[in-house]
Amino acid sequence: MTTRSTALVVGAGFGGIAMAIELQRHGIDDVVVLEKAADLGGVWRENSYPGAGCDVPSPLYSFSFTAATRWPRRYARQPDILAYLRRVAHQYGVTGRIRFGREVASAEFDETTARWLVRTTGGEEYETRAFIPAVGQLSQPAYPDIPGSETFRGAAFHSAEWDHDCDLTGKRVAVIGTGASAIQFVPQIQPQVGHLAVFQRSAQYILPKRDHAYDRWYHAPLRTVPALQQLDRLGFWLYAEFAQACLSRWQALTPLFGMQAAKHLRTQVADPRLREQLTPDYTIGCKRILFSNDYLPALTKPAVDLVTDDVTEITPDGVRTADGTFHDVDVIIYGTGFAAQDLLAPMTIRGLGGHRLAETWRDGARAHLGITVPGFPNMFLVYGPNTNLGGSSIVYMLESQARYIRDAVSTLRARPDRYLDVRPEAERAWDETVQRRLARSVWTRCQSWYRAASGRVVSNWPGRTREYRRRTRRVNLADFRLGSASRHPSRTVPAD
Repeated sequence: MTTRSTALVVGAGFGGIAMAIELQRHGIDDVVVLEKAADLGGVWRENSYPGAGCDVPSPLYSFSFTAATRWPRRYARQPDILAYLRRVAHQYGVTGRIRFGREVASAEFDETTARWLVRTTGGEEYETRAFIPAVGQLSQPAYPDIPGSETFRGAAFHSAEWDHDCDLTGKRVAVIGTGASAIQFVPQIQPQVGHLAVFQRSAQYILPKRDHAYDRWYHAPLRTVPALQQLDRLGFWLYAEFAQACLSRWQALTPLFGMQAAKHLRTQVADPRLREQLTPDYTIGCKRILFSNDYLPALTKPAVDLVTDDVTEITPDGVRTADGTFHDVDVIIYGTGFAAQDLLAPMTIRGLGGHRLAETWRDGARAHLGITVPGFPNMFLVYGPNTNLGGSSIVYMLESQARYIRDAVSTLRARPDRYLDVRPEAERAWDETVQRRLARSVWTRCQSWYRAASGRVVSNWPGRTREYRRRTRRVNLADFRLGSASRHPSRTVPAD
């Protein structure tokens, strides 16, 4: 039996929940949300490693229409963010629309009906007017291609797939990778393990995290005077806009952040040799800037080794590096981030003429406004290419995209047998503008997960979030070709 709907959302993280709420708030009730896991939450469900948390202040890392006035800390931890998402989804009736345990295998646009046919790995079929992938850029854990990794006899897992049954007490643990996740879980596990070897490919710029617990004296005025909530959020947003502009336009100011990171390193690491190993050799901001108060001190402990030689091999008993040193370990934890370039993988998506999205994106993902792709009508991406941020809250961007997509879906509802296909010239003009601006940004100064193998910056937005909000305020139909189904589509019925 095929389930029909006006809109089908893939993923129940921040983006998927924002999208479903936006549609419902504007009278589009027949919405289906497919979630491959048994619970909602997206990255905040998956990343449950010790110390997992956000590096955007809590008042800004939340929906504008549902402010949380009981965050326990300025920078919320994973359990609190997940609880917030569950509460919001329940409050707005989204939870009942989510079909858990449904992983999308393929989606194909049918020109005869102007609808998408979506199939799950379990064999279920869904037919929808608007196909809205909201899986984001950071949903597929990336494992390094290291010879012999499959031969290791001990426990080995990625930080985004943390093995909570693995007791690290007294174990010799190798951490491969020193990105945003590693700097959070390394200080948490360091006192527990017997010995810790941290394998670093490149040093990170680390700034102090101005974190502190909130008490009732902070929350009480916010609950009493709603305007104070907006003022609190506004202050953080203005600073985030400043940071985003420094990375993309006002690069003369970025050395100020570098000086702060250098001072933080000097204060926390006394050993000059270790400090040299932890000093980055690239322009600040071209890779993600990290925030931590306890990562650097953890590396100074006696039972911790920072290894900067390349990992060349993994054996059944440990890790070998380029200098020939063999490190005996019992557990390997990969803190190697996500396959940000493999957007929408492993789904197979076919548009007009059966063309595959993977082929269209062979040189790197691209989309008009980060949302629509020529030749793939009625497909709207949430957290698509060039919508990531280097210095602000992605939740703000997700709300902007949700409003734009809702406007597009409303347009489709008013035209039952038509479809919206973004014009190639509109997408090309948008991409050329974005890439020209990105060429002047700090993100082209080194290789990072922001860039595809071709060198294109495919992840980040080059402006401020206010500009993106303005550009996505409404759908400009002049950017689209309004196509017609070759026969009238079957009548849409509410999803059960």
